[in-house]
Amino acid sequence: MNYDAIIIGGGLSGLTAASLLAKRRMKVAVIDKSYQPGGSCGVFKRGHVTFDQGSAMLYGFGDTGFNAHRFVFNCLEEPIDIIRHDLLYCVNFKGKRIRFWADIDQFVVELADVFPDQKENIRRFYHDMLKMYQHVMVDVPSYSAADETDPKVALKSMLRHPVSYMRFLGYLNKSARSLLEKYFTDPEIFKFFDKLTSTYCYATVEEAPAVLAAVMFVNNHVGGSYYPAGSTLFLPGRLEKVIEENGGDMLLEKEVVSLIFQDGKPAGVRLDDGSELFAPDIIYSGTVWNLYGKLIDPAYSTQKRREWAQKQAPTYPSVVLYSVVDRSVIPEDTAPIEMLVGNPDKLDESEVTVYILSIDDRTLCAADEHTVIAIGPTFENWENLNRDAYLLKKKKEQDRLIEVLERRFPGLREAVRYAEVATPKTIERYNMKNGGAVAGPKQMLGQHLFKRLHTRTEWDNLFCCGESTVMGTGTPTVTTSGITAANVLLKKLGKKPFVYQEGMKNYVRMVDKPYTSDRLFEASDKKERTVMREAMRCRLCENPSCTNSDPTDIRGIMRRVATGNFAGAAKRWAESPADLPALEKYESRCICAREDGAGVRIRDVVAFLEGLAFQHDQP
Repeated sequence: MNYDAIIIGGGLSGLTAASLLAKRRMKVAVIDKSYQPGGSCGVFKRGHVTFDQGSAMLYGFGDTGFNAHRFVFNCLEEPIDIIRHDLLYCVNFKGKRIRFWADIDQFVVELADVFPDQKENIRRFYHDMLKMYQHVMVDVPSYSAADETDPKVALKSMLRHPVSYMRFLGYLNKSARSLLEKYFTDPEIFKFFDKLTSTYCYATVEEAPAVLAAVMFVNNHVGGSYYPAGSTLFLPGRLEKVIEENGGDMLLEKEVVSLIFQDGKPAGVRLDDGSELFAPDIIYSGTVWNLYGKLIDPAYSTQKRREWAQKQAPTYPSVVLYSVVDRSVIPEDTAPIEMLVGNPDKLDESEVTVYILSIDDRTLCAADEHTVIAIGPTFENWENLNRDAYLLKKKKEQDRLIEVLERRFPGLREAVRYAEVATPKTIERYNMKNGGAVAGPKQMLGQHLFKRLHTRTEWDNLFCCGESTVMGTGTPTVTTSGITAANVLLKKLGKKPFVYQEGMKNYVRMVDKPYTSDRLFEASDKKERTVMREAMRCRLCENPSCTNSDPTDIRGIMRRVATGNFAGAAKRWAESPADLPALEKYESRCICAREDGAGVRIRDVVAFLEGLAFQHDQP
């Protein structure tokens, strides 16, 4: 089958690009190795508990600041319910808890309490950064990567605030440390900011470019910190919904193994099953290493380009602990996101970021529990291990991370009800992140901004987005890269790009917290709400026991129905329907039937979808 555009990779950047193109009525195909979209932004389930598998520190949904997510959903005219956290996060530094308030003045007071002799310097630094950020990033909204910024927009911003703009550009090739040295003298506060840059962009203050740090230090305060109500399932799920409602195809559990070239240009893709797909334009949203090391035949690239890609230094490999604990062990004043600094003097394995998102979203687990997810660096060697050695190392990492958490939450070890660990090998297997480098190439001097993969490549019909590109790490930035890739292609084709317009209708709805299960799908009518809640019970099993080896994609159907993607679910059902006896068998084999005594009512969900199809067919 031929398409207008093929998108390689179903992470947030690829989904963003595909959904915007589909909104412009282009026929798109999104190809991803996983059985569900989202890349590192998504969920998996263990029993009744929902875990966010990766990206869950979400910014960009506010009405101000760098709000790329809000812009996308407004462009797509797709509603989404979002929880706003009271705190951005909390940093546990040298025995003190530093709470990151949205209000910068309130945060300045908080930080000055830890570094009292730097109080005036802290106030001056944050207010200078805020002023520059406001002038450069907010006053003239632009949702475009730096390599594709419209010169007219840039000039407009520069003319409005020439001093701030020139100062911003002056930070391009300077380190974050050089910026901080203009304000601070206390060596301890440098250690604190070092931990912030390592959290934001996986680089030290010596490595991180000042232009990036200047934005990061204030951006989140302006825009706020958010979480999709009901889990991160809904962020990629709603993007997928737009794609499929507008005739696009989601080709999941399929891996692109090479680009097909014709007349010296990319013309299509070859999949791991040997099939081939063709399109005049292709958008790639994977890593720079996989693009030049796997997908592009060396005959079509230069040795210099391949060596450049190979030499892009990665962020450190990560390990993730997923756990369920007694609710009582987590103090009431705990923030949903907390950073634990074990060693203030250097980056080591005691530095862990903890996500307890069940504090604000009570749909994730039972009333007497909390989900606790901890992610941090690992400097263990995970290569060439036999199964026993690998499992032993995983157990060691699990114990180590629980010990780190125990120091912040005394009694946690005894309160753990369930735990498992994802290693760098796990991360690479499921998300195709080379070596388990969760943030791709490191955002450091020498490979930042224009020294990274650009939106445009050597070929005029191959475009790139994602964390390997100019925008780099973080969900708002990869989303912006997806917007940019879509707009570059739309402009090439003479179609209308997506640009900010004053007074755009808002489709992002902020909901109260704690968010509870009875409020799921409250904006839908009763019939839809009933079937969506039933589909939400599906465990999304990696190896579904319901269908076993049957071709009917019950898991994919349930996931789509749960996110309101009825068109996509109906399409999956139509591709491989099953008769009534088969559906009854699927229900009896559902893992929920064994564990909860009642399987997901698959027949009810299918009947709902068939009813929608019947209504659609009526004159």
